[in-house]
Amino acid sequence: MKIYLFYCSTNIDSDELTRACSKYGNDFHFVPLPCSGKIDIRYLTKAFETGADGVVVVTCKKGECRYLEGNLRARKRVEAIEELLEEIGVEKGRSVLFEITDNGIKGVINELDEFRLKIGTLPNLTPVSGSTVSKR
Repeated sequence: MKIYLFYCSTNIDSDELTRACSKYGNDFHFVPLPCSGKIDIRYLTKAFETGADGVVVVTCKKGECRYLEGNLRARKRVEAIEELLEEIGVEKGRSVLFEITDNGIKGVINELDEFRLKIGTLPNLTPVSGSTVSKR
């Protein structure tokens, strides 16, 4: 399983996140961003093109973005990639956005557990010349 985890490095400690996710082995590939609002649809698409089974974007709390609306932009981009995936025949739910809560990394880990289990039940994806399709 290969899941890309993009996260706001302003609000999330990289070392703490890496330690907390060590139980997953190499399932997660971490991509720090200066702000979750810097996530771009091209980055999300590229993750799937390079073999990702799922993508997670972790943002700061609503209303607490250092850059005012970065987390709101990230949410819109995750929604957009979901629509694009659906258009090419990939089931919804392969990309998600998690917001840091008062539980911090522990709350994110709980959500990652659920997402990882969900991705494990979906058909594998196969990269095909610049696009991704579901194996049926």
